[in-house]
Amino acid sequence: MEQRSPSLPREAWLEKPRASRTSMAQHGPRKVCGVQPLQGPVDSAEDPSASVVSPQEEDPLSCIRACCTRRPQAQAQKLSFLACVRTACTAALKDREAHKHLSACASEVAQCIEELLQEEPADRLDTELRQQAMSAIATMSSAWLLPEKQKNSLLCACLSSVLHLPGYEADTDLDMATYTETMEALHRLLQVLVGSAGTSVLMELQNILELLLPFTTCQLAAVEERAVACIARLLAFCNTCPLPELCFCFTRAAVFQHNCQENQRLPVLGKLAGHLILCCSSTDERTRDEAMKAIHQLFTFITAPGLLPKQKEPKMPQPWDSQQTLLPQEVSHEDRARNVFEVLRKCLLYPETVNILLTAIESMTAPGLHSTQLAAHMVDVLTAKARFPPREVRKIVNVIYSSLPSIRAQPALKSLGRALLVLVSKFPREMVTSLLVCSPTCTRVAVIMWREMLSEPPAVEKVLQQLLPVLRNHSLHHTSPFIKDWPRVLALAAAKVLPEILQLPLVLKEAEAIFPQLFLALLLQVSFTVNLTQQEVEIFFEAHQQHQLTPIRAVVQSLKVLLCSVGLQRQMEAIQEQGGWDALLSTVTHLQGVQVVARVMRELPGALRDPIFHHLVELLSTSFFYSWETVAMVFLIEMLDCVDLNKELHRIMILFTTYLQSQSVGMQQLVLRGILKLSQRQDTARPMIIFLPCVMELLQDADSDIRAVALPILSNLLQLLEGVKLSLMALALAGKLPALINDESSTVRQLSIDLFLETLNYVEDQEKRKMQEEVCRSLVLLYLHLHDEEESVAKASQKALLGAARFLRWRRLEHLVQTAQFWQIGECMVCTFPHPTTGSGPPCANPALFPLQLDKRRRRSAAQEYLGQSLLYLQSPQESLRREAVRFIGLLGQHMRDQEQAETEYIYQRESGSAMSGQPAGNVPVPCSLLSEGTAGRPAGTQLSSSLCSSLISGLQEAQQDPSPFVSSLALQTLKILKETRPRPPQGDFGQLFSRLRSAWRRWRSSRAHR
Repeated sequence: MEQRSPSLPREAWLEKPRASRTSMAQHGPRKVCGVQPLQGPVDSAEDPSASVVSPQEEDPLSCIRACCTRRPQAQAQKLSFLACVRTACTAALKDREAHKHLSACASEVAQCIEELLQEEPADRLDTELRQQAMSAIATMSSAWLLPEKQKNSLLCACLSSVLHLPGYEADTDLDMATYTETMEALHRLLQVLVGSAGTSVLMELQNILELLLPFTTCQLAAVEERAVACIARLLAFCNTCPLPELCFCFTRAAVFQHNCQENQRLPVLGKLAGHLILCCSSTDERTRDEAMKAIHQLFTFITAPGLLPKQKEPKMPQPWDSQQTLLPQEVSHEDRARNVFEVLRKCLLYPETVNILLTAIESMTAPGLHSTQLAAHMVDVLTAKARFPPREVRKIVNVIYSSLPSIRAQPALKSLGRALLVLVSKFPREMVTSLLVCSPTCTRVAVIMWREMLSEPPAVEKVLQQLLPVLRNHSLHHTSPFIKDWPRVLALAAAKVLPEILQLPLVLKEAEAIFPQLFLALLLQVSFTVNLTQQEVEIFFEAHQQHQLTPIRAVVQSLKVLLCSVGLQRQMEAIQEQGGWDALLSTVTHLQGVQVVARVMRELPGALRDPIFHHLVELLSTSFFYSWETVAMVFLIEMLDCVDLNKELHRIMILFTTYLQSQSVGMQQLVLRGILKLSQRQDTARPMIIFLPCVMELLQDADSDIRAVALPILSNLLQLLEGVKLSLMALALAGKLPALINDESSTVRQLSIDLFLETLNYVEDQEKRKMQEEVCRSLVLLYLHLHDEEESVAKASQKALLGAARFLRWRRLEHLVQTAQFWQIGECMVCTFPHPTTGSGPPCANPALFPLQLDKRRRRSAAQEYLGQSLLYLQSPQESLRREAVRFIGLLGQHMRDQEQAETEYIYQRESGSAMSGQPAGNVPVPCSLLSEGTAGRPAGTQLSSSLCSSLISGLQEAQQDPSPFVSSLALQTLKILKETRPRPPQGDFGQLFSRLRSAWRRWRSSRAHR
């Protein structure tokens, strides 16, 4: 097909004057809305179809079914099939049964017609098949037998087959007649489709225009001319028909809270107006003439009463003035096109104006088709007078981005640059997000658009202020189904843009002013970049591109570029030398990388360092529990050592109070590290006392890292208290520390033991008696950890046990600890139970009188506590502690058995001396319960300690399964010793002598043990 020549426009087919075929709506609206019936093929002796059986001689439905089963090949068979279709559809209008039978195969009929049209040669027009096919389609539409799902594809086949016909010169009357008949058949088909649409007439018109408009941008002059002529004829026909009042949104998705009575426009109206305006500047004269005809009909269409909403402002031109503008004038075709544009711009409202703008931008990609200067003028005017919602910015940016690579004309490029600058000044947020969505990887085209948007200082400030919240928004919540609209994807896209735009002098100047915000926004992206989903990562990897950076590497690269751009290249290199950049790339070490960056940045001069710190405090104060809070808190903690906190201390304390309530263990640990640093500074230590109760509660947490930070804080803060507050706090803390002495962390064990020793020095007056009880409960723990595998813990236990012995005034225990006679400490503890009111109390001068000097309840309570604490250590991961626990349990069991034996002997002695009276001799009374239990045949001590013995034996039996052979064998030997049965004391004088000698020996041994 021959291409158009801009300088020598070629004449299209000239129609012969045929009154029956000429549209009566070309020069104005017709009075009657009627569609002339399409004519069938003319009988001719030379026509091959004349020999075919007429549809009246054969059942049309049978012929149709046969052709649908087996596609006709001969030209006569094809024409006969189309004639049968028309006949059957005409019959279906009168016969319901025939309509039912034909509708069953309507889809196959439409498919067959479409294939026949596609088989027609595109380079010649020598048959009437196209006419008859369109006549059959029109008949099917009139009979409501045209399938909706196939209507568009069938109509596309008709348009493509007819509009792309070659532009023959009028060589013969037959060719001219055939061409004219074919074009008339197409016009009538379109009119039938619209006329038979009923209440859906606007929807049908919308659909047809959407299919016709792409042909108006074809590079072939004949195709463009025919398409514009079809639009003009169709609009002229519509102007003769009464249109129902349907809202334009009827063809769109649901519109929220839309009032359909005030907006009754076609969605394609703006796009149609844009194409016709551009066609008025076509290089082909016939196309321009047809476009002006279409403009006249369009103006008549849009000014019809009730179609357009009433303008609130008196800008709507009067019909007479507009008609005068649209009349042929002695001006250039481009000036006339500009006049047409001004008229239609004033007639149309949003969203038509946006569609005109989009059409003008798209036309710039084909500069030889229409006037580029006209398109540029339209873009300038519509963007300068933009009156549309911000949501339409996304469409405009998308069209510019997709069209820009194909635009070469300098006027068009300059016009788009001005449009971007105007739009970003009016809609900065929408422009920034739209361009980020268009190009998350910041392609070459996107860079060009960013540079145009940032070519003036006011726009630079607006763009950077909009980039900041995008960079900081790491939310996982999104409302858009498109992944490019997700906040984290937009944040990463913004990070990739920064290195490109920082090369612009205007941007660099503004970036220096907001450096703290940009720096922190990029650094905080580390919080989520290392944990992106596969979908999010794939967005940033374009096909057929090499050397692409992963998202996290792109963020790190942006940080480096930012530091170098503002003159901090030495700091960037220092971070590199300390491995900070590499650490940021890993999910395991990225927090360590943040620490390295913070340590380097805190060496900056105060003029640069303090704004970073203040902005970080501002971020944490206004945005709680975001995904980047951990990274921000790590950076804040590292900066606490080098900044003046006089102005920010109150806000920091509020921050710490808030984030201590976080469910994240890591965040709690970070806050405690901050409190620890502040408690070590003289100017900020005292205000930290407010955190004492909260820190003490965190001691109950199972996380050893938190405990390791909380214990030094308590040690520092206790030194700031005085008087009763100090005494009460020390007592409360001493009650919580024993639970930490057996922590899995050696650091926690050592710190808790050291702090326990400190608390002994802080109690006063009445709290000392209560503290003695707490000390007594901790003796076994301190004793067992003398054998801790960690040397530091063992030394701390020795110091704490020594302090406890002095606090209890237990001289024997103090001597054993000082001389490191650890093997005797356990025996000393089980032989002399400490008295809760006086410390240790004197040793039992007569072990046989032990039940009388220390009541049974307290003795049993102390034994139970000793045993319970020892049994817990049987599960210790340290073999040395398990071994010592088994040994101590054995000493405790042996002592308990000896005490039971002593009680029994004492009862026997008293019974032999006063068997008749039932009272013991001497001045020491014996409870009646002992006598009743003893006379029942079972020693009283046995019942008192039966539960203890059961727990003791169970613990030792479990210890026999210990993985350590030494511990298991020791448990077995201890259990055997405790199960040995001692002989009953002999009766008579010899028995009394034996008991007295044994008692004397016990008294002597006990007195030596406590010297």
